[in-house]
Amino acid sequence: MIKVAGRPESLTDKQMHYCPGCTHGIIHRLVAEVMDELGIREKTIGVAPVGCSVLAYEYFNCDMHEAAHGRAPAVATGIKRVLPDKVVFTYQGDGDLASIGTAEIVHAANRGEKITTIFVNNAIYGMTGGQMAPTTLLGQKATTAPYGRDAEKAGYPIRVSEMLSTLTGVAYIARVSVHNPQHIRKAKKAIKKAFETQLEGKGFSLVEVLSTCPTNWGLTPIEALKWLEENMIPYYPLGEFKTPEEVE
Repeated sequence: MIKVAGRPESLTDKQMHYCPGCTHGIIHRLVAEVMDELGIREKTIGVAPVGCSVLAYEYFNCDMHEAAHGRAPAVATGIKRVLPDKVVFTYQGDGDLASIGTAEIVHAANRGEKITTIFVNNAIYGMTGGQMAPTTLLGQKATTAPYGRDAEKAGYPIRVSEMLSTLTGVAYIARVSVHNPQHIRKAKKAIKKAFETQLEGKGFSLVEVLSTCPTNWGLTPIEALKWLEENMIPYYPLGEFKTPEEVE
């Protein structure tokens, strides 16, 4: 029998803890496949966040470091500056990156730190029970916004990719989604380009991945994928917002 598919070497065989229908597992696999294809597993150091993906260090088969809430870019900066030959990435949710870690990601990007960030945006705080996040859509209900997010009281959802792409130190920014096979392939291509940008020493790179949270959205996994496509993508358009070619 010919084996046509298997677990990437850059993933461990640890059973993941994510809720049914959550797309963290897909995103983990894409990052691992990219590490395998680029042959960088032995030289890669990942930084895990606080949030649903706090246990990412158990799933990636590379050196991993845990960071305090929101501080992954600062930790990654230190690692990369001490070990410039290593490939360093952070894996962060929207609560971790766009709320308590806003200063860290903005300044790491602005300094042009040669690290890569995988930013998972599911428009809610997942691990702690579904509170409103900086990325929660207008009108979207959360435990701390039972009548839906109101711009008059809570402001507007932050478009992180658009904001960071204005910074000079940024070399590559893209937003992708994993709600169907076609977009999963595009997501992998963007993640690979982000790592290649770092390998080429061109500056900061980030891929924002639109993800689902069926548990806190109160939807089935299939309904959640449809909700993402119909509600998140119109507000968070997909595409590349800055490429290495633009900074050369």
